[in-house]
Amino acid sequence: MLTLEHFQTAESILRGVILDTGLVFSPSFSKQSGNNVWFKPENMQITGAYKIRGALYKVSLLSPKQREHGIITASAGNHAQGIGFAAQYYNANATIVMPETTPLVKVNNTKAYGVQVVLEGNLYDDAHASAVKLAEENQYAFVHPFNDLDVAAGQGTLAFEILRALPETDVILVPIGGGGLIAGLATLAKILKPNVQVIGVEPTGAACMKVSKNANKITSLQKVETIADGAAVRTPGDLVFPFVQKYVDDIITIEDSILADVFLDMMESHKMIVENAGLLSAAALNYLGQHLGIRDKNVVALLSGGNMDVITISSLVQHGLRRRGRIFTFRVRLPDRPGELYRIAGIIANERGNIVELQHNQFVDVNRTSDKGTELVVTVESFGNEHKNTILTALSQEGYSAERD
Repeated sequence: MLTLEHFQTAESILRGVILDTGLVFSPSFSKQSGNNVWFKPENMQITGAYKIRGALYKVSLLSPKQREHGIITASAGNHAQGIGFAAQYYNANATIVMPETTPLVKVNNTKAYGVQVVLEGNLYDDAHASAVKLAEENQYAFVHPFNDLDVAAGQGTLAFEILRALPETDVILVPIGGGGLIAGLATLAKILKPNVQVIGVEPTGAACMKVSKNANKITSLQKVETIADGAAVRTPGDLVFPFVQKYVDDIITIEDSILADVFLDMMESHKMIVENAGLLSAAALNYLGQHLGIRDKNVVALLSGGNMDVITISSLVQHGLRRRGRIFTFRVRLPDRPGELYRIAGIIANERGNIVELQHNQFVDVNRTSDKGTELVVTVESFGNEHKNTILTALSQEGYSAERD
């Protein structure tokens, strides 16, 4: 069982080693959601994620002989870095098996702790199977990233920090992967404040916990498809599942497309980098009022991690800007004669658009004397979708048929 004493012991081990990341009030997300919103920024934690809590506590419970002989785990990245830190802290030997699709920054950051990294499979489940096999062959101590009550106890210490910082908390939003985080956090939160609501958030393409909770039994997904790689789990943990059933009030699912918008909001409003899985709770904020009728409450959304590679960050920014119409691309066919390019640029300038990129192809048609013998592809910065439509309308009124990419 997970008891108050269990969580207190975990906190005593973690105190002074990891950070109390506090709470950050968000005026912008509060206004959008109709609630008073605070973020718990575990993206600012040592190793860049909450996973260090469970990893460090679990490794602390292993014997010196077990640590010396070797520990092993499987992880999509954040638990790997947690185990890496714990292995370094306790001078243990560790092997981490990670999916081949793990972002490079997570792989390199894990290696930096001096542990051995093995890349295997496309999903966490593939890496897990490989790690279990290696553990059996080498008699390593296996540290599960979520299906372990000691690990869950370490993750659950977040509830101490949240309720100390904001005793008036009404709702806690928690991302879900395999269930260790929410099992520990929900259990302790309900012990400390029985009337607090704990709501889990999963990606729609990897909602194994919601499916299992609805079925009242562990259920595996046939496939997992989500950009939230830290939550890309096919089967929830059977040891932590009973605690999710008992203490989690509801589970929300979020489409991947929403995460790009929220990523941009987080960067612009709070200047924070939060990975896709860590953004699930923030993405669920608008869902509370619109679908659950939760308004004017004190809501804490856990930002569970911030380990992202630069390419993914760039992609999310681009997608977010394009979804909002703040960057858009159009192509238009023109006659090949002097002044046409100048005329297009003038129309955009008159509507206060800003040209970001321009490609002028004079060889799109073998008949260069045609009225459509040249193609212009233009990327424009605008103030949003309404402004974008104004620019496109102005082009149309001047006789240009612009096709949006």
